[in-house]
Amino acid sequence: IQSVEPVDQRTRDSLQKSVQLAIEITTNSQEASARHEAQRLEQEAKGRLERQKIKDEAEAEKARTALLELQSLSAAVESTGQAKAEAQSRAESAKIEGQAAVEQAQLHAQAQNIEAESELHRINDARKGEIEYVSSNNTLEISKAKQMADIETSKFQNMITALGSDNIAKIATSGHDNQLAMLKALGLQSTLITDGSTPLNLFNTARGLVGALPPATD
Repeated sequence: IQSVEPVDQRTRDSLQKSVQLAIEITTNSQEASARHEAQRLEQEAKGRLERQKIKDEAEAEKARTALLELQSLSAAVESTGQAKAEAQSRAESAKIEGQAAVEQAQLHAQAQNIEAESELHRINDARKGEIEYVSSNNTLEISKAKQMADIETSKFQNMITALGSDNIAKIATSGHDNQLAMLKALGLQSTLITDGSTPLNLFNTARGLVGALPPATD
């Protein structure tokens, strides 16, 4: 059975109205459902938008707080860095001044050492020159004394030779007056006679005896 159509026109009109009414009701119901769904979707979108707005505002506030914290930290770091730089600058300046003072003291000490060494060299040179002078003078004196001793010894030996052993024996055994007479005859003013057991300083004795003699005359 494909379709059943009423024969009666009124019934047909009534059915047609019923169909139209059903269609209208269905359409209205669909429109209402569509509006309700649209409203629901709109409310959900508004809710999501509001939540996103609140979230965005919270994130913005969080970012602003973080920015303020970073600005505060940056200011603190800058202030600390400036204070640290000033402290380091003062410390470096004090270090440079200390090093300069130490170097100045070292240079002063070196200058004093150089001056002391120069004075020491000068004193040593003066002493060395004085020692050399004294040594040379002593050497000359010793040489002169030796030459004089040799001369005195030679004179004494010549005098002994000139007197002869016989005359010396006669002088030793004669009396005082005879000794003086013999000395005058020999051109002597004094003499010393001793035996071999008594040591004598012949150099001083010869100097005394010979030095007391008058110059020889022909």
